[in-house]
Amino acid sequence: MSLRGKAACVGLATAGCGEAPGRNAMELMAEAVVRALDDAQIPLAKVDGLFAATAFHSMAAMSLAEHLGIQPKFSDGSNIGGSSFMAHALMAAMALDAGLIEVAVIAYGSNQRTAGGFKSISEPMPFEAIYGPRNPITAYALATSRYCHEFGATREDLAEVAVSARAWANLNPEAFARGPLGVADVTGARMISDPLGKLDCCLVTDGAAAIVLTRPERAKDGPRTPVYLLGAAMEHHHRMISAMPSLTTTAAAASGPRAFAMAGCTPADMDTVQLYDAFTINTILFLEDLGFCAKGEGKDFVRRGRIAPGGALAVNTNGGGLSCVHPGMYGLFVTIEAIRQIRAAAGDDEGPREPGGWIPGARLSLAHGNGGVLSSQVTSIWGHGDTL
Repeated sequence: MSLRGKAACVGLATAGCGEAPGRNAMELMAEAVVRALDDAQIPLAKVDGLFAATAFHSMAAMSLAEHLGIQPKFSDGSNIGGSSFMAHALMAAMALDAGLIEVAVIAYGSNQRTAGGFKSISEPMPFEAIYGPRNPITAYALATSRYCHEFGATREDLAEVAVSARAWANLNPEAFARGPLGVADVTGARMISDPLGKLDCCLVTDGAAAIVLTRPERAKDGPRTPVYLLGAAMEHHHRMISAMPSLTTTAAAASGPRAFAMAGCTPADMDTVQLYDAFTINTILFLEDLGFCAKGEGKDFVRRGRIAPGGALAVNTNGGGLSCVHPGMYGLFVTIEAIRQIRAAAGDDEGPREPGGWIPGARLSLAHGNGGVLSSQVTSIWGHGDTL
């Protein structure tokens, strides 16, 4: 079964990104939904498919529907971490293609910065708790250490990822962290969990996001350039880091090829690449596992500004989770940036950016989500109508 081109994004929005004092996660999420529907020029009453996940709500889709005052035919509140929203897009495409729904909304919201913490539903860690880890960073530091040991990567290599992300953020007025950043700044920052320092870690912000999907025949009637889901695939191999089969290879090595196969394209065809960069190691691992370079070569791939503005590959063009926004679960923001780049290239008004912030001629964008501790991996590929 192929879902290539069976669903299109016709609206998107964010809300409360950065700091949103006095607002809770549900209020922010609902605002993003209303804005996304306004972007699509679709009434709230027409939404019959609702998909949501947060760290604050065990039944997020039902809670959001109640807050919005709608009664959807199809709801999915599955939570596989930050990649949940790419998985929701896959499920929404299936529901749309099957004729179960007409309009799907995927949403997320968090006020973790102004609320003073990320209050997630905890799980037992029988093989890890006795060591007192500070998760998730301890787990990512373990994977980073192993990668450095196996392939000779240095803290300077990791820093290149953060520096490139900041360079993109400096072109984006919406980014939370802007300003000069060099390799020495990253390597000299306070150590959090060796070898990851403070600037190897994602931001802690508030923020909400939503996208609107519908079937391709309806998508052409909207005011915005429709952007089509061309391929998607998911896979996970573990939950806790102690069960990860290889600390240097993620399940993206499986999800990526399947998503590309469905889309009928290759890594070389991508005009923009949006990756879930919770930590600097993520970008390196995902570039390798998704096929942009060979295993062990990611450290070399990111050097000398290759993924920065003006480099060979446009990666995390909004500034990523490292410099733009990261309200706990970043996957929907990854997807939105992938779609916005295609819409901007098609002539839609996506807001101001400095020269180079919007990629001219962008027709294909990859959005890759990561959940847990390098656990759930979901790859999606989005394209302009002329790529169908």
